[in-house]
Amino acid sequence: MKKKNQLSRQKILENAMKEFGEQGYGLSSINTICSAGGISKGILYHYFTDKDELYLACVRETFEKLTEALREEGLLEVKDIEEGMRRYFDVRLAFFREHPYCHRIFCETVTAPPQQLREEIGGIKSGFDSLNITVFTSLLQNARLCAGTTLDEVVEIFRTYQDFAAVRYQMSAADGIAPEKYEQICERAVHVLLYGVIDRGGEAL
Repeated sequence: MKKKNQLSRQKILENAMKEFGEQGYGLSSINTICSAGGISKGILYHYFTDKDELYLACVRETFEKLTEALREEGLLEVKDIEEGMRRYFDVRLAFFREHPYCHRIFCETVTAPPQQLREEIGGIKSGFDSLNITVFTSLLQNARLCAGTTLDEVVEIFRTYQDFAAVRYQMSAADGIAPEKYEQICERAVHVLLYGVIDRGGEAL
């Protein structure tokens, strides 16, 4: 792709990220993306066939960048669970601070993706999902789990907790809840999952 074409496509993508990141898929508009960025519809449709394809490009941008940021942290080399969890959420929070529009897209695709795009989105985020499973499996590998509890069950519960936090974020989005709050909810949920909430003489469940 020629440099001029790359710049044109990137400009469209940047304006689309802002629109989807602020409005979500349902309320976003191709007209707004074009007018806000000074982009002609002809140019936009040269690169993207419709709103769905443009949205999927933004979803791909979000998950590929976040997954890469997590990979670069070297989490698979961390053996201590608490350190690993802290570093994992620190990377996520730093990423969403740097790319604020990605946060709404991330939460929307995790909790309530457009029905007609569910399959495509599942494929796009599969690398992120796979990395999550690998990281948490690695961190829990040497932990002593409660009797009757399997590693696979704990990892699956962790993923459910993350989805729950994303749902809470989506429900509170209109109130302006910040990514920091969302990440705190996620991290706290994982802490409760690992250590419980009832104190048994100083020993967590």
